[in-house]
Amino acid sequence: MPLRTTVIRAFRILAVAEACSWAALLAGMYFKWIAGTTELGVQVAGPVHGALFIGYEVAALMLWRVQRWPFLVAVLAGVSAVFPFATLLFERWAGRRGYLSAARAADAPALESSRA
Repeated sequence: MPLRTTVIRAFRILAVAEACSWAALLAGMYFKWIAGTTELGVQVAGPVHGALFIGYEVAALMLWRVQRWPFLVAVLAGVSAVFPFATLLFERWAGRRGYLSAARAADAPALESSRA
């Protein structure tokens, strides 16, 4: 499987996983701060969410490079990880616009060589 396809697939999986980890972290924060029962949810979900956050950001940076995303699209991808569940919205938006299509990036080198 080509690198481009692998990174796109990893990005899509990480976008969903990062959103799910947000849900787990928010639930853990509820039990810690509102219900006042246990810190276990935050102790488990916190590091998992942190690792998925970093993985998502690395995948976004790789796609910026591999897919030749405009800078603004890369910034939107990065910022989407800061807000709960926004990675799902960004992934759908980017998919509809063709930023997560391997065919789109395959055309990019041809465009660059025609400019030279």
